[in-house]
Amino acid sequence: MKIYRKKLIEVDLPLAEINAESAREKSIRHGHPSTLHLWWARRPLAACRAVIFASMVDDPSACADEFPTEETQRVERERLHGIIRELVKWENTDERKTDVQVLLRKARYEIARSVARARGETAPTAEADVLRYLADKALPIYDPFSGGGSIPLEAQRLGLKAVGTDLNPVAVLITKALIELPPKFHNRMPINPDADPMGMTTTKNKSKKTLGWRGAAGLADDIRYYGRWMRERAHERVGHFYPKVRVMDGDEATVIAWLWARTIPCPNPTCGAAMPLMRTFQVSKKEGNEHWIRPVVEGADISFVVQDHSYDIPTSGTVDRNGATCIACNAGMRLDYVREQARAGLMGEVMTAIVAEGNRKRLFASPTELHIRAAQKAKPKWRPVGNLPKRALGFRVQAYGLTHWHQLFTERQLTALTTFSDLLGEVGEVAIKDGADEEYANALCTYLALAVGKNADYCSSFASWGVSRETLRNTFSLQAIPMVWDFAESNPFSNSSGNWLAHIEWVSKAVERLPADANTGETHQADASTTIYADSGPVIVTDPPYYDNIGYADLSDFFYVWLRPLLRGIYPDLFAGILVPKAEEMIATPFRFENPRERFEDLLNKTLRLIQERCSPEFPSSIFYAYKQQEMERGGKTSTGWDTMLSALVNAGFQLIGTWPMRTELGNRSVSLGTNALASSVVLVCRPRDENAPMATRRQFLDALERDLSADLDHLTREGHIAPVDLAQAAIGPGMKIYSQYSSVETIGGEPVPVREALTEINRVIAEYHQREQGNLDAESRFCMDWLRQNGYGEGKYGDAEVLAQAKNVSINALAMRHLLTAGGGRVRLLPVDEYGPDRPLRLYKMTAWEGCLRMAYHLDTKREDGGGLSGAAQVARAMAGNVESIERLARILYEHYDHKGESQNAVIFNHLVAAWQDILVRMKTEEQGKLDLSPGPFPTRKGE
Repeated sequence: MKIYRKKLIEVDLPLAEINAESAREKSIRHGHPSTLHLWWARRPLAACRAVIFASMVDDPSACADEFPTEETQRVERERLHGIIRELVKWENTDERKTDVQVLLRKARYEIARSVARARGETAPTAEADVLRYLADKALPIYDPFSGGGSIPLEAQRLGLKAVGTDLNPVAVLITKALIELPPKFHNRMPINPDADPMGMTTTKNKSKKTLGWRGAAGLADDIRYYGRWMRERAHERVGHFYPKVRVMDGDEATVIAWLWARTIPCPNPTCGAAMPLMRTFQVSKKEGNEHWIRPVVEGADISFVVQDHSYDIPTSGTVDRNGATCIACNAGMRLDYVREQARAGLMGEVMTAIVAEGNRKRLFASPTELHIRAAQKAKPKWRPVGNLPKRALGFRVQAYGLTHWHQLFTERQLTALTTFSDLLGEVGEVAIKDGADEEYANALCTYLALAVGKNADYCSSFASWGVSRETLRNTFSLQAIPMVWDFAESNPFSNSSGNWLAHIEWVSKAVERLPADANTGETHQADASTTIYADSGPVIVTDPPYYDNIGYADLSDFFYVWLRPLLRGIYPDLFAGILVPKAEEMIATPFRFENPRERFEDLLNKTLRLIQERCSPEFPSSIFYAYKQQEMERGGKTSTGWDTMLSALVNAGFQLIGTWPMRTELGNRSVSLGTNALASSVVLVCRPRDENAPMATRRQFLDALERDLSADLDHLTREGHIAPVDLAQAAIGPGMKIYSQYSSVETIGGEPVPVREALTEINRVIAEYHQREQGNLDAESRFCMDWLRQNGYGEGKYGDAEVLAQAKNVSINALAMRHLLTAGGGRVRLLPVDEYGPDRPLRLYKMTAWEGCLRMAYHLDTKREDGGGLSGAAQVARAMAGNVESIERLARILYEHYDHKGESQNAVIFNHLVAAWQDILVRMKTEEQGKLDLSPGPFPTRKGE
């Protein structure tokens, strides 16, 4: 019989570091797998990597023979946390670096050690042996909703067998490109004739270094070579449709983008103008390079001139959410008229400006007949086939008569895209002539097809021009296709944003960093509610769809109609349909299903039951779920998507073990810390519930909750150092663990106690916990907290303060002499954080938690020039002597107070203090004390102080 071993993810995670790196990852582009091809709502790689590692590695408490005491367990747990802290850094995914190779070997060995421990074996130590051991003995990581492939990719990076499935063929293709293809060709030299036999050359600090063709570097080099080949041939065929532009100094410059505005006929019969629909007339806001478009109206004719000053420029655009205005006659109209004209086929477009490449800056020019005619002459040889959905989540364009996918592109854009598509059919033949076998040639075509998809994202009439950064914005800057009135048409042959070689470089850099030397992975197209593609009880780590957040299938048809003709011969099963399958998609869209909510919940329940039946009982299952308080009405009672997921897990036979809030926004932003700003997703850690689990009455559940949850909250705050902003969500796990350990929880009358009621009780116990925590503070701080709840930092009546002070056994005079408040004229006022600056010297007395907390908050406020930062906070901590822990306790209480009131600007101050707590303690112990004013305070003290 195998021993049940608790995993690290069930006990503790270095959540702050995981979330910090997950947030940072959003700003990383070069080499990131997300740049291989667009997919919506990807989970951060850092979070996936941490969750998988912590799901596979034993917690020290489960290894009592090796770590017999709580202290040895704590030390070992911290060591494992140290590995995670390094693993989640983006820099530590580049396996070309020796130190990264060492780190990954260490992480893979830790997983192998836990696998071996469960089998009564000794884990190998050599790198190749560890990988073989994990391939042979470790269970696969299985993601039935692989989407953009983040989870399978990170499982593979950690040396594990990775299996992913998805119903959507575009998602399957992306995952295939991430985990299936690179390992087949790792350490393989490129076949292109320009490749250096010694390896790729890198330049760092002005010195060149030649590396061998390690990992997928050779594959990446061939993608670059054949991408350039396609660009050269495409330019020969259609380059004349993309002329250069003559700029102010008379020289010719390469065009980056042509800016266009959609037009409709003016409703004024005496005007007759094709009125342009423009959000703004400014084309650049960059300081020193500001430019505007000036409309020139001559009767019914409207033309445009680009100038570097705002004189004679309209102050606002001609279209907004309310309607449009004709710039020729000032006639106004509602958007209904615009839609009507567009559906009648009367919507056109007019060129408004040209953006060109300059010397370290963008150049802007007025439209010319040459450029207008060049765009009009282009005619594509073929068009992608397929209709847009009549109505769908995230779509607005059908109301304007756009019903076919090819209508989202101009004729010139279609010409360029179909030319690159046609050339893809020739690349395979050229590569085979250069020495590739059919499998390798197909792999090259796969990656180049993804580049075509990326090009389509930037090469549609729904891409736009960013006036602040002077760059092209792609079609899917949002997870939707809204109407775009003034759009930017990119030049695929330029050297700036949106060009073909840039897409090739994004793909190549992503491939270059993929873990090609690790174990192979596999991906399949499958319906998660009916099919599991993994034998022998896999470890489930997945990221399911979130109710009605994103219409994946409808949106991905945008790419599918281009990819299908390119790859149907290579992946006939994957691209068998005309469009992406939608009937089985797990999504709650009212546009496709009669009862979307019930259908979504039914499919979710089926999927979770299937996962529960097939997952390994030895390992926890981890499910990412977007935490979104979206209220819905059902039978007169409110429900939430969160409630739906938790109920589905419990009904499927899972016991919830823990909940870990995962953030992808910077944790110190006040906007992300308000009442309504929750973690981007919560990882739900589950195990199959014991088949013999007992039933419980509501009273038994509440008794267990009262008895056990406080200890779990102590662990989360004292040992786990969970930030206050995350505590409510992290505490759901221990609370739901108690609820879901029972086969059912029923009232005395036999009615089931729903998850929603259990959540209410969990939140009640959390609130009571904070009340008890306040009771552990000094009397002065308890007075200040209660006074804050009643009056904030405004003035209150002296008599009320006196009554409260007597109840706390403190005096108003003593509180005033301690500089915690001001009292006079029958009024009392607490001193706010602003009045605890460094000009108030630290005194040699028993400082209250209140003063210490507000002093630290002042120092840590980065907006204050006189704040002392961590060093200033550490100085306060030293002055607190042995009572320093009460400051962190009070900071959590203050966060809870402000969060409950919805005052995010104040809440962020105290969340930041708790988040920095460990660093403050380190500084307190390591820095010199410095010069402190240790003279006695000018106030009386009570007995015992």
